[in-house]
Amino acid sequence: MALRHALGLLLATLLQPAFAAEPADAPALFQQQCASCHGVQRTGAMGPALLPESLERLRRPEAVKTITYGRPATQMPGFGQTLSADEISALAQWIYTPVSPAPRWGEDEIRASRTETPGWRDWPARPVWRADPMNLFVVVEGGDHHVSLVDGDRFERIHRFASRYALHGGPKFSPDGRYVYFGSRDGWITQYDLWNLKVVAEVRAGLNMRNVAVSADGRWVMAANYLPRTVVLFDSSLQLQRSYPAQTLDGSRSSRVSAVYDAAPRKSFVVAMKDIPELWEISYDPQAEPIRDGLVHDYRMSEAISKPGYLGVRRTVLEEPLDDFFFDQGYRQVLGATRPRNDGQASAQVVNLDIRRKIADLPLAGMPHLGSGITFASQGTTVLASPNLQGGTLDVIDMKTWKPLRSIPVPGPGFFLRSHEASRYAWTDSMMSPTAKDTLTIIDKATLEPVAQVREPGKTLAHIEFTKDGRYALASVWEMDGALIVYDAATFKEVKRLPMSKPVGKYNVWNKISRSEGTSH
Repeated sequence: MALRHALGLLLATLLQPAFAAEPADAPALFQQQCASCHGVQRTGAMGPALLPESLERLRRPEAVKTITYGRPATQMPGFGQTLSADEISALAQWIYTPVSPAPRWGEDEIRASRTETPGWRDWPARPVWRADPMNLFVVVEGGDHHVSLVDGDRFERIHRFASRYALHGGPKFSPDGRYVYFGSRDGWITQYDLWNLKVVAEVRAGLNMRNVAVSADGRWVMAANYLPRTVVLFDSSLQLQRSYPAQTLDGSRSSRVSAVYDAAPRKSFVVAMKDIPELWEISYDPQAEPIRDGLVHDYRMSEAISKPGYLGVRRTVLEEPLDDFFFDQGYRQVLGATRPRNDGQASAQVVNLDIRRKIADLPLAGMPHLGSGITFASQGTTVLASPNLQGGTLDVIDMKTWKPLRSIPVPGPGFFLRSHEASRYAWTDSMMSPTAKDTLTIIDKATLEPVAQVREPGKTLAHIEFTKDGRYALASVWEMDGALIVYDAATFKEVKRLPMSKPVGKYNVWNKISRSEGTSH
């Protein structure tokens, strides 16, 4: 009996490595441990969506760390004590694989997702706090997914509240500055009453969303989706109005949507497609001219069957898709960057929205980040300046000739460039550089020369935004134990700092609703 027992133990020991080598069943583990928060199809519920499109900026080692240790200040627990290293690794790998069958998110799902706070229409039409509502800063803290509201005169925090996971694309404001609309990567739009410090309504526009735009008259909100491939229109209280499939006129090809922005003087939204070479303009002007698609000699002549111009899609066919874009000061032209080609180089182009065609190529080397470009007067002309995601230069283009005017050296590749019409200076970061991410370079807009630098040694220093009057420039220390730093915009001296959790962006209400020169719109 003893011998039989000993042989049994020996056999179990010999077989143990084979059993241990059996691969973890990631789908089953997900259903057991994760589905209640992240959804059976990984489309999100209480927790964010875990789809390849939603995880583009989360590297796999970071996903393993998150599953093991959880996320501080959230409801995401750590599984390091309940799952083995192999099981955690299998889960981390599995969430980057496509869901099959592909999850659906249509108009029925959008409508069913909407919630609102009862009685919000009766809330006071004045701030419950004391500060200039036009000089308010909305600060997105990505470290623990919160938003802080900061008084732009005293530089004190007014309020702080939890946000959806991974806000993206910058918040957008109603024309009076009362409401702000946040978009999250996993498709949620939140309407928040800044004056009463409460959520008004929420709706899920898609499963993976790029950004939202708000019309200049405050009546419309539009969302640009990667998944599903749609552009979605809501009214100002986030009631669904229409969903547009992002596809060619004949329906043969579809596309992810790169971005949507409001073109206020045109009373329209302009939409860029990532996978098809088209730029859309969707007018919210009830008097919009009819749309005529098809082969015509002149789009202004009635040589084709017309469609209503109001809330219709007016297409501009391009040679290459646009990855991101911004407008010239008159909103007649779109300045857009394309994705990198096979040789690794991106290109840029100018598209005239009136004649609906490309009118110029922009001679920008490397990988320009035109979504953060700015325009301003300099040396007798109007110039475009754009940071570069690859090279250590800031490129300046004459907007009359579309020729290079200057290449300004900076310490390394950067992401953001900002200025203000009341300031002589433009500020740019080098946050993409491993050695100069801690440096902001300040450029004289008159001479196009670097005049100063500010640094936060060993940290990532990025994303400038100015106060309403342009007297102060606020920068982000882009770290978990980060801060908002207030600089005097004329002397570049630090005035104050507010501790914050990775303040990835800050947005001044007046600068945004007035479309101040030098800020993103």
